[in-house]
Amino acid sequence: MMDGLPSCLISEEILWKMLDLQTLCTVACVSKSLRFSVDTEVLPSLASLDLSIVSIDEHTLYHILSRFKSHSTLTLNCQRLYDSSLLPFLAPQIQQLNLLSCSLLSSSVLNSIGANCPFLRVLAVEFADQGSPPILFRKNVAYMLNKCQYLERLSLKIKGTEVDASAFQSIEFSLPRSIKFLKLKPMLENNAIHLANRLRVSKSPSSSGFVLQFLSLLLDVISDRLLVAISNSLPLLVELHLEDRPDKEPLPGVDLTNGGLHFLGSCHFLTDLSLKRSRQNYQGSFKRINDMGMFLLSQRCKALESVRLSGFSKVSDAGFASLLHTCQKLKKFEVRNAFLLSDLAFHDLIQAPCTLVEVRLLSCGLITSETVKKLAFSRSLEVLDLCGCKSVADSCLSSISCLQRLTTLNLTGADITDSGLSVIGQGNTPISYLCLRGCKRITDKGISFLLCGGGAIAQTLSALDLGYMPGISDNGILTIATFGREITELCIRSCFYVTDLAMRALATKRRSQDRSKQLCRVDIFNCVGLSADALKLLRKPLFRGLRWIGIGKTHLTSNEDTMITEIQKERPWLTLCLDGCEMQCHDGWQFHSP
Repeated sequence: MMDGLPSCLISEEILWKMLDLQTLCTVACVSKSLRFSVDTEVLPSLASLDLSIVSIDEHTLYHILSRFKSHSTLTLNCQRLYDSSLLPFLAPQIQQLNLLSCSLLSSSVLNSIGANCPFLRVLAVEFADQGSPPILFRKNVAYMLNKCQYLERLSLKIKGTEVDASAFQSIEFSLPRSIKFLKLKPMLENNAIHLANRLRVSKSPSSSGFVLQFLSLLLDVISDRLLVAISNSLPLLVELHLEDRPDKEPLPGVDLTNGGLHFLGSCHFLTDLSLKRSRQNYQGSFKRINDMGMFLLSQRCKALESVRLSGFSKVSDAGFASLLHTCQKLKKFEVRNAFLLSDLAFHDLIQAPCTLVEVRLLSCGLITSETVKKLAFSRSLEVLDLCGCKSVADSCLSSISCLQRLTTLNLTGADITDSGLSVIGQGNTPISYLCLRGCKRITDKGISFLLCGGGAIAQTLSALDLGYMPGISDNGILTIATFGREITELCIRSCFYVTDLAMRALATKRRSQDRSKQLCRVDIFNCVGLSADALKLLRKPLFRGLRWIGIGKTHLTSNEDTMITEIQKERPWLTLCLDGCEMQCHDGWQFHSP
């Protein structure tokens, strides 16, 4: 029947207008007409290609990109790609290039980008630190920037344990005046001040100078003098994201204080602010900022729509409440490691003028179910992240189950039980991502209540995290395999009672249930109940659609390397992670070996 349709009808009416790329590749197998149309008409004319969800090798990349002739936007996961892998596909028509998780790429690729993509407008590259001299990195960056004079958005990140933060020194002298979006990680505070002073702009958008609107930096320290430089030089900033990772307590003269927050009032267009002090290198916080700093910030930056704060250990309920009540357009509110934040900050939330869409309260130990009940009055809430709020319990889940726009719910470490999951399972909340990691009172029965309760979540849940839950065993996983029809991402790391029986159910159930979606990502790190024979379940035709699986610290890694190698050859689209990374290696790809 499909072979009898005219090719113009297939390409224009069915393929081009209705189907995404993944579906195109699937339906191309249905008939010769479809395959011919996809290969000769549709793929060559597509302007955008996104392969970020899979890690492919050079051969597979060539096989795919050789079919695309008109693409101007390219996004790649580069974990298995070298510099030479990209050279054939860097061309003048490329205007947007995103190279993610570049474990093996050197900074020389920037030189190639500059030489071959002169009309580039958007560039994002994530490098792994390979210990090369910073002067070489700076040279390649400068060459690329001098060649790409139309660049508007630039994001360069170097990830590793001991990255030389001087890599971006003097980058300000090469930036094209077209730049509006700039993200650099990591960078020294001194260099960031020079950068801000160099990018000093006129208050008129029509001026011929820089018009930077977005700035994101990862620093050794955030200080008052940095915020002064940014406020004085970049008055047109709309979004400002600053994070620091000090390795010791900052000295009084080089730290952020209440006065530094006051200067942000000069950025009259600021709508998105993120200030974070990481505890990665040192268990520190912004000890020189208290409630007065928050009062000044809320009064001077009333137009804020998004606020993300981490490490403000001296700020109490009054300071955080001032932001909620003064910033009338506030939609996103995130606070992390705020040891004085309690339910009192949200006591009068009903009277607050803001309409919250996203709330993240991470590792705030004084937050209880009462705060969640107050937040539930915001019917527009779509994201609720309570990771590390251990006093959140079942009593608030009935309020959550009434939120008809909520799609993301993180209850990591919460004190909830099977009864609480029964409430969510019967509710109307269209949750697509649910994290129950570390909820020790939940058992297999709770998973059954969640997916068999007749509520909306059984039809909407696509990602489920059950990591570090001693109450989860094969029975819970069998329930997921049978009733979790929409689930494509599953984490069961450190669930010690999961065995080969559960893995076999996950591997085979998609074949018998046509309406079920295929599992794309599975994390079984440290599932010690699995045997070495479970590795055979990763052979075709089982686990159809699988793109990533974490098998570190399991008996699956005790098999001979030959079987793992055979699986990788058989399934080039599949990433086998043996290193203990979180889902899809988003936090550990920089440490992977070839």
